[in-house]
Amino acid sequence: MHPEILSICLFWFVTAFTPGPNNVVASYSGFNFGFTKTIPHILGVTLGFTSLVIFLSIGLVNVFKLFPIIQVVIKYLGTLFLIYLAYKIAFSGASKETRKENPVKFIETFLFQYLNPKGVSVTIIVVSNYVELGENFISYATQIILLAFIFALSSITLWTFIGKFLRKFATNDNFIKYFNYVMSGLLLLSIITFYI
Repeated sequence: MHPEILSICLFWFVTAFTPGPNNVVASYSGFNFGFTKTIPHILGVTLGFTSLVIFLSIGLVNVFKLFPIIQVVIKYLGTLFLIYLAYKIAFSGASKETRKENPVKFIETFLFQYLNPKGVSVTIIVVSNYVELGENFISYATQIILLAFIFALSSITLWTFIGKFLRKFATNDNFIKYFNYVMSGLLLLSIITFYI
């Protein structure tokens, strides 16, 4: 067992469950499309983030340390993608025709984890501080990866259910439209945190 397992769990918990791009989109999707149609988003976030942790644990973190400009590029590419996604969310309709297909796809969500400034920064911090080369490398890296998977899956699922729960209060198309505007605004607001 990692000697700092409680510290790692607390850090993963805080970073996973606080509002961020993945969680806002999960709530939007749960609200507009329900749990079943949000499963691709849930899997994309969980598997994408876990794969990011795996790659950073096996050495990619050193590339980020040697070339910090990569994080700057990721921040700007992630920002552009989130602006595009916020636009899609804000102007998605409430009609039954537009509700058939969720604009958030598995592959987009999976790949976004590599452009998500919050996710990349958090992972670099965890891997840099808690995974060291040596006799415990495999054990510590495995624990970090497993915890990343558990916290990513549980947080994204919870945020999906929050969105689905809020759907009960959607009594007309105006409510849905304003909910989508709020989710789009929160997504744009999460971008600001990358630059503070």
